[in-house]
Amino acid sequence: MAFSDSSLSGRLAQLRQRIEQACLQAGRPANAVALLPVSKTFPAPVLAQALDLGLSRMGENKVQEIRDKQAELADRAVQWVMIGHLQSNKAKDIARLASEVQSLDRLSLAQALDRHLQTEQRSLDVLIQVKTSPEPSKFGLAPQELPAFMQSLRSLDTLKVRGLMTMAVNSDDPQAVRACFAQLRQWRDRLVELGYEQVQGLSMGMSGDFELAIQEGSTEVRLGSALFGARDYG
Repeated sequence: MAFSDSSLSGRLAQLRQRIEQACLQAGRPANAVALLPVSKTFPAPVLAQALDLGLSRMGENKVQEIRDKQAELADRAVQWVMIGHLQSNKAKDIARLASEVQSLDRLSLAQALDRHLQTEQRSLDVLIQVKTSPEPSKFGLAPQELPAFMQSLRSLDTLKVRGLMTMAVNSDDPQAVRACFAQLRQWRDRLVELGYEQVQGLSMGMSGDFELAIQEGSTEVRLGSALFGARDYG
């Protein structure tokens, strides 16, 4: 059954149905893939509606937005997930506010996070962002650097590496998009073979390509406009 409800609850139902169908078509359990709402640029009242629907994790690109929205939603239980490129000088705020970082891509940032997390006396789940697209605008660690990077993180006890994240090439060619996702899955499998069994998560797939990502093994898709609608809030 296809939904046509244009409300937030209707879009959420449609997306959950599409995620389940994509999982089943890929021969995976219907609940194999989580949905991470990407709330960047959407105001706090819209996020409150999503929280009322049972969503609790919100993906943001900018530290300032997390700070502002956390203050507005201080009475709500929100898990803030940093998915945008993170500057090391913003690590202090992230160590205090975020429940997860999906854009860890260099040792200097890892060390800054670890230092501030020690001060906060807490740990943080992290995903390593890997550059699987040739586009210069995309951030991420070069795939071949993953084993050495994982080794360098061993001494940073506050960072709990749970998986990998990538953004696929911006292309109308589905095979080019799928190749980015397949590459991330292959590197995840290689890390597991090297003894990093905790690195299971694959955060890949956004509003325009998440079904391809699910076919290639994604465990979490990051959905913004498909869930919240057009970003026309100014």
